[in-house]
Amino acid sequence: DFMVQGGDPTCTARGDTSIYGQKFKDEIHPELRFNGAGILAEVNSGPNANGSQFFLTLAPTPYLDNKHTIFGQVSLGMCVVRRLGAIAVDSQDR
Repeated sequence: DFMVQGGDPTCTARGDTSIYGQKFKDEIHPELRFNGAGILAEVNSGPNANGSQFFLTLAPTPYLDNKHTIFGQVSLGMCVVRRLGAIAVDSQDR
């Protein structure tokens, strides 16, 4: 397991409307890296296709570098992130 994902109010993987009403462009900053647990970033369905979904990393995920907009990092409460990552899910990751 490498991430915890949220932000889909319909729980269908299609309820991904942004606050802008449509997909929005990536904001990639090359100096920001998926170099550990607790990185907060946008889920996208391809380049410049960001919506309402987001994820938190549970481990380093360098293969995501320059593909997803990073907009935060957990500074306190990593124990909560780890507990979220330990929650059992079904075959549909719910």
